[in-house]
Amino acid sequence: MGTGGRSGLRPGKGTAEGVTAGKGNTDGVATTTTATAAVASCQYRCIECNQEANELYRDYNHGVLKITICVSCQKSCQKPVDKYIEYDPVIILINAILCKAQAYRHILFNTKINMHGKLCIFCLLCEAYLRWWQLQDSNQNTDPDDFIRYAKEWDFYRMFAIASLEQTAFFIGIFTFLWVVRPMTAEKKPNFVLLLKALLLSSYGKLLLIPAVIWEHDYTPLCLRLIKVFVLTSNFQAIRVTLNINRKLSFLAILSGLLLESTMVYFFQRIEWDIGSDCAVYKPQDF
Repeated sequence: MGTGGRSGLRPGKGTAEGVTAGKGNTDGVATTTTATAAVASCQYRCIECNQEANELYRDYNHGVLKITICVSCQKSCQKPVDKYIEYDPVIILINAILCKAQAYRHILFNTKINMHGKLCIFCLLCEAYLRWWQLQDSNQNTDPDDFIRYAKEWDFYRMFAIASLEQTAFFIGIFTFLWVVRPMTAEKKPNFVLLLKALLLSSYGKLLLIPAVIWEHDYTPLCLRLIKVFVLTSNFQAIRVTLNINRKLSFLAILSGLLLESTMVYFFQRIEWDIGSDCAVYKPQDF
């Protein structure tokens, strides 16, 4: 989930060279330069106080680097803007697993990660495989007929569609709640695009579903519930860090998403029971 070191940083350090490039030009160019500087000032975030920063480090000659200290005019914490730029990716990942807010700010604001869609698809495939595996385990049919094999294959596609719709409902519930309480969340309009990426990244815990299936034992249901709790905790931290809101609103947002997701699960259960689908033996709330 996390990438550390300078290789994972977003393009450009946000230094002052681009700001001073227009010195001596006309007023129009100076105005453009000022606007560029304003945009550059929003490029990074301090992982300690969440204030905006111009740069993460300054590169001197001969590869000498100096980490920038947070000196925001609003609320300066006088700490390094991002200490994780010197950390190994494994250390950053461990801190993210521990749900540290600093690690989440580093990953979400100070790195360039474009794997949200791929990670989302892979997590949905893991969840669909788990549901399909439980469905096949409950239907012990060894008939080698091609029709049976095709039916099992379409069952997997159906599980993938159901998992996708349930996750969509979960996200819609979160966004709806945050939209309603938007005046309470932040002084400026929240970035829901960044929040969506943060939620997708923070759902990486679903990758643990595959080892839970491979290492099958008597405590698999307990493991699935623990994985669910871990994913929700990561989503909770992602909401709190991205929108810079308190824990109460983040918790209520998660509850809203779970409520809408549970409604979707109940709807699928009723539909499957009405049409007599063999999928009724699977209970999505087990995960």
